Amino acid sequence: MISQEMAEPQDKNQENSEDLLVTIEASQGVLSLLIAVCDDSNFRDGIIARYEAELAPDIRNYRVELPKGEPSIRAAIAEVLQADEYLQNGSKAVLTVTGAEKLYFLKLGAERSEQEIFFGYLQWTREALREFPYPIVIWVTNQILINLIKKAPDFWSWRKGVFRFESKKTALISAKEITPLRSFLERDESPNNDDDPYFLSVEDLQQLIQQIEGKRGAEDPLLATLYARIGEIYNRRLQGGEAQDYQKEQELAIEYFRKAVALQKKLGLETDLSESLHNLANLYYSQGRYSEAEPLLLQGLELRKRWLGDEHPDVATSLNNLANLYYSQGRYSEAEPLLLQTLELRKRLLGDEHPDVATSLNNLANLYYSQERYSQAEPLLLQTLELRKRWLGDEHLDVATSLNNLAYLYKSQGRYSQAEPLYLQALELRKCWLGDEHPDVATSLNNLAYLYKSQGRYSQAEPLLLQALEISDRTLGSNHPQTIGIRANLEKLRAEISPTNDSESPDSTQSKEG
Repeated sequence: MISQEMAEPQDKNQENSEDLLVTIEASQGVLSLLIAVCDDSNFRDGIIARYEAELAPDIRNYRVELPKGEPSIRAAIAEVLQADEYLQNGSKAVLTVTGAEKLYFLKLGAERSEQEIFFGYLQWTREALREFPYPIVIWVTNQILINLIKKAPDFWSWRKGVFRFESKKTALISAKEITPLRSFLERDESPNNDDDPYFLSVEDLQQLIQQIEGKRGAEDPLLATLYARIGEIYNRRLQGGEAQDYQKEQELAIEYFRKAVALQKKLGLETDLSESLHNLANLYYSQGRYSEAEPLLLQGLELRKRWLGDEHPDVATSLNNLANLYYSQGRYSEAEPLLLQTLELRKRLLGDEHPDVATSLNNLANLYYSQERYSQAEPLLLQTLELRKRWLGDEHLDVATSLNNLAYLYKSQGRYSQAEPLYLQALELRKCWLGDEHPDVATSLNNLAYLYKSQGRYSQAEPLLLQALEISDRTLGSNHPQTIGIRANLEKLRAEISPTNDSESPDSTQSKEG
């Protein structure tokens, strides 16, 4: 079971949603400033849609979008009111204000940032809001909230409630992650407190990079460092389930690593180049672009051997990644010696029980599974699961991977009663860590569905495959190998359900991890 600490945010979000609804209903006829905090605009829109549906038709809902140039709440609301007779009569309504999350925190060469203008309007036009006898729900991000409290204290003192909604996805990047960028920031734009978890939005980051590129020469070594760091930020957001638009941020990560590679090659920065080559290759690999990934992995391996020697953990990582690529292409005879070499190297350098050794055991087991060497695969998967639980705890994402892969093996052996609880546990862990909309969650849904299909539980399998396909299509795109595989599984299921086709289809496209 998932711990109470992990399950708590969802319960708290539901409680806060209900509190917000009750407060809106109780605030009719008077000005009531309600601050709602959410870092994921899609999640926020879902909350808004729910309370609007609950309030209708007794309480009308109005959306107010803050303009970027002059972000005045009062002016934006006055414009809506002026065009609506129902509001002019003071009837029951709620005004939902969005757009603050799009305002730049950085000045970007201007005298004041868009957020500073916004806070100024809040601070000096509070009294003018009295003319609006309605509950006004102002949606902000955590970063805006922190600065709102500091820079508009008078407005803050008028709040009737603050409603916080937690989500994995966020448009914000932490202060610690932008440390390499501080030399590019104006002094009053740098965070004063390193413990402040929120700083730049993704939109700010893009504008800042464009500004830096305009000021620096095309061959400035600092740009190479900057590009690599930005690529790492986007890649971490993808892996952690924080990206609001998975495909967009994946392409941005690729763009910046490609820029880093080009500049590092030109400037002869080989140690940095090897890291960027591997990061770029792994992104191509995740997109199924194997032919583009392979030469980058080979170049990165050669560089690491040259700079670090043959006996180094980073060389083992290069060998592992190259083996995984060969495995995904079905080049098992090329993958196996590399996986064995990686395992031996990691045991010698890191010890028999290191998490990286567990990864090598897992990957070797997957190879054996694909060759139907089940008796060799199972003990390796069990050893991997035991090591990961011991080092990382029962609720780590790597544990979810082990549970998934062990379940996959059991399912292939017809051991359905052993596979199902493992698939369910892996799915629950991934949802808790990554949110409901992540490619790995789609993988778990697909695998569980295919287990149900194998048992003839079609009514349970189909909605899971539909959900998996929707997530994969939205996050990875319709032409990604994972999406194509899930779509094929759905078609096979429907063909099997159809009375005109009662043959059983193989599950060769079922997702599995390396």
